[in-house]
Order: sequence, then structure tokens, then C-alpha cells
Amino acid sequence: CPKRCQCQTLSPSFTVLCAKTGLLFVPPALDRRTAELRLMDNFITVLRRRDFANMTNLLHLTLSRNTISQIVPLAFADLRGLHALHLDSNRLTALGDEHLKGLVNLRHLILSNNQLSSVSPRSLDDFVDTIEDLDLSYNNLVEVPWQTVARLSNVNTVSLDHNLIEFVPEGIFSNLHKLARLDMTSNKLKKIPPDPLFSRIPVYAKSKGSPLSSLVLSFGGNPLHCNCELVWLRRLTREDDLETCASPPELMGKYFWSIREEEFVCEPPMITHRTPRLAAAEGRGASLKCKAVGDPEPYVRWIAPDGKLVANTSRTTSYENGTLDIAAAAPSDGGTFTCIASNAAGESTAPVELVVTPAADAANSSGCEEKEEEMEGPGASDILIPAKSSFPNESRERQEAAVLVEELTAASALIRWRSRQPLPGLRMYQIQYNSSADEIPVYRLLPSTSESFLLTDLAPGRSYELCVLAVSSDAATALPATRGLGCARFATLEEPRRCRSLHAQFLGGTMIIVLGGIIVASVLVFIFILLMKYKLHNHQQRRGKVAHGCSQTNGGSKGAEGR
Repeated sequence: CPKRCQCQTLSPSFTVLCAKTGLLFVPPALDRRTAELRLMDNFITVLRRRDFANMTNLLHLTLSRNTISQIVPLAFADLRGLHALHLDSNRLTALGDEHLKGLVNLRHLILSNNQLSSVSPRSLDDFVDTIEDLDLSYNNLVEVPWQTVARLSNVNTVSLDHNLIEFVPEGIFSNLHKLARLDMTSNKLKKIPPDPLFSRIPVYAKSKGSPLSSLVLSFGGNPLHCNCELVWLRRLTREDDLETCASPPELMGKYFWSIREEEFVCEPPMITHRTPRLAAAEGRGASLKCKAVGDPEPYVRWIAPDGKLVANTSRTTSYENGTLDIAAAAPSDGGTFTCIASNAAGESTAPVELVVTPAADAANSSGCEEKEEEMEGPGASDILIPAKSSFPNESRERQEAAVLVEELTAASALIRWRSRQPLPGLRMYQIQYNSSADEIPVYRLLPSTSESFLLTDLAPGRSYELCVLAVSSDAATALPATRGLGCARFATLEEPRRCRSLHAQFLGGTMIIVLGGIIVASVLVFIFILLMKYKLHNHQQRRGKVAHGCSQTNGGSKGAEGR
């Protein structure tokens, strides 16, 4: 038994307890037959390969509340019978492929309260079929090896709370048939994707009182974005656990389970900026732009002139921001590309024309390299109506409705709209507008009874593009749907120059002159008073000297007469 440790040698278990003994490393004189080893509350900093060598009978290893920052690869390689490993409250920052190698029978892995920022997908491979309890809470994890988590077929509890996780893949828990508790509290999740597991078994907020064949799901403390993507979660039969919404603004701070289903609204995509037409020389690069907004964030993809989806290759690259780069334009690339922006609420399309100039023509045109240029200005703005249908349907809708702009000033405009057809299930109107000098569209949500709206935040002397959409409930899906009522273009008036009138200028100059005269006169009067005081003082001094001289002269003459 190591020094300062307590050992229990009763058969069949052999237990070594070395808690709070000031250990700086794992004692080398451990009995290799030990079944339970407790080394918590010490100052161990590193786990070495020889520390647990040949300890094949070890079932429970506790290393909690040390200062472990390093695990030598294959440090646990001989612990083939280990069932529980407690490494919580240490200083681990990463788990590599070989840090947990050899733990083929591990059932409980506790790694909470560390500083983990990354976990290798292969670090859990040896016990992926046996693990029952996985605790990664209170770490710095932004990403989790989700594909490995999806293979934990025997897991009962997964604790991922108090991390920095931003994304959970859809359907990742569908094969975890024994999962009874999933804790994702206090992360950075804006949405929780639907999963067949959640609809297959009852979902509860607390384990107390929940039946055995149920799932306890905790997701409070996340900045939930409460749009139509969370309608499935709202429909679950689950008690309130005080979860709140962080966005959109109209739902911020509201309790998740108190919000009605129809308030979980999505906004279909709207293409705000695109490259209408681009000319590029053969063999030169070309960059097609297509920017869209919506809620949730739209996914942009491109259709080539031949009708095929553009994939990322060595010659073409499609970026998340909607840009399509062509490394070397070929004559076959010429034609009309189609930008498609889509999200859960629908999709919107826009054509982008690419003109490829033959290399010979480009060389003979000016004798110098011809740069690709957009056929319209780089600041061109195109607000397109988001739609689930094609452009012809949109054109027909525009003919059936009208959007009028009246009472234009330098900073305001009155918007009026009307629809010639009734809109069943109408919930609200949405106005979307932006100027050619501003890439950020502005949204306004209005009650369903509105027929006009006064915009008062416009800039003088700018051109604006504006669309009015009707938001209604889709009878088939019960989800919000939008329909474009029409669009309009207008320009605000130039701000008039503010000229001061001649009377005001004259009055101002007169006041300045009067005030200046008063000040000068005051100074002159003050100087005059000082001069008068000075002269008076000098005059009194002279009179005093003369009087004193006269008295002496008179006294002298009287004395002479007496004699």
C-alpha cells in the first residue's frame, strides 16, 4: 500500500484510496491487482504510460479534482477491464486519437469541468458500443464529434451542457434507442433540429416523475431563434422549464412554451443584390454575385446554362455568401445562370447572364488586357419577390395587385397597396425596401388591417426599391406562407439648401455691432473713470504740499516781526 494511502485488501476487491494526500504523480508502488483506485483531490499534472501498466483488473479509476493537463498516448492501454473513468475538474484542453485507447469495456466517462476545446472523432472509438454515460459538460467545446455520438448505441445519458456548441446536425440521435437524458443547457444553440427520437418517445423536462421509457430533454439557456424551424419542438407534449426566446425581436424574452404556434414565423428568401450581366474574356476568371436575405438564412445554389447544378470543382467554386467563381471562363460557360436562394419558407430565383468574349477578339480590341466588367453598375440593387413558384406566376400577381407611392418628400413616402383578390388566412403585411446605396434591406411588419404605411426614415436624393408581401397561413401545412402584392421604385426629393434670409443676416450683424459697441463703450468709460480718479488724486496731493509750504512761511514772518 503506498505511503499516506488507505488500502483495503479484502477479496475479491482490492481498493486503494489516496485522496487529499498531496500527490504530484501516480504512486509507482501500486498493487497491479487493484480493482478500485481513487486519486482525487491531489496535484497530479500528467498521466504516464507506466502509471497504469498491467492493471488489467482495475474497474474504477477516479482522478477528479487534480491539475492534469497532459495524458501520454496509450496511458490507459492496459485497462481493458475498466468500467468507470472520472477525469472531471482537471485542466485537459484536447482529446486525441490515442488518449483513451484500450478502454474497450468503458461504461462511464466523466470529463466535465475541464478546458476541452476539441475532441477527436476517433478518441471514443474503443468504447463506442459499451459507453452508457458520457459527460462533457462545463468545457469550451464549439464542435462535438457528432458522427461518433450517433454511433453510441448503448448510451443512456449524454451531458453537453455549459459549452459553446452552436450547431446540432439533424437526426443525429435517431439511433440512440436507449438514450434517457440529453442535456444541452447553456450553449449557443439558435435552433434544435427535429429528430425521429423526439417523436418516438415521450419528452420531459425533468427526470423526477418521468417514466422509464421517456427522454428528459434540457435546452434552456440557449439563444433560441424562435421561427418556423422550432414549430416541431413547440408541438411536443412537455412541461415548461422556463426556456426563453432570444430572437426575433418581437419574441425576445418570451417563454418558449407560452408562445402560440402561429407566432413561429419564417420569412422566405429575397434576393437583394446580384450581377445582372457580366462580360469576361475567354480564359479569364469570372465572379457572379447573388446575395439573399431571409429567415432562416437562405442557402444559395447555382444552375448552369445547360440546366445542371453547378458543383465545386477545380474550375468552379460556389461560396456560402452566394458568390460563384469561375477560374477560367470557356465559351461553353456563356449563357444565363440561375441563382436559387432557398430556406424553410420557400425559394427565390434570379437570372445572371455571362458573356464570354473570344480570346482573339479580346486581343484585337485594344491591344491590352481587357478586364471583366459588369454591364451594370457595381452598386445595382435588385429586390425580387420571394416565391415558391416561377416568374410568370409572380408577374400575374403583380398585375392583380398594385403598390403606390405618394406624398414623396426628402425623408418620407406614403405607401399604399391593394389586392384585387381576397387573401384567406391573412395574418400580416410585410414591407421590404432598400436603396441602391445601401445593401441592407429594411423590414416592416404591419397588421392585416393596414392599407398604407408612412416611411419616415428615408435618405434624401436616393432611389429606392420596395415590395409589399402578404403573410398568411398555409392551409395544407399550417406554416406561414407569403405572397407578393407588388413592387415599386421611387426616388426621394433632394434636400433643399437651407439659406439664411437677408433680414436674419442683417439682424445678426446688427446685434454683433451693438454688443461690440456696448463692450467698447464700457471699456472706455472704465478707462475714463480711472483717469479722472488719477487726476483727482494728483490734484489733492499738490494742494496739500502748497498748504504746508504756506504755513511754514507765515510762521517765519510772524517771528521776525516779534523780534
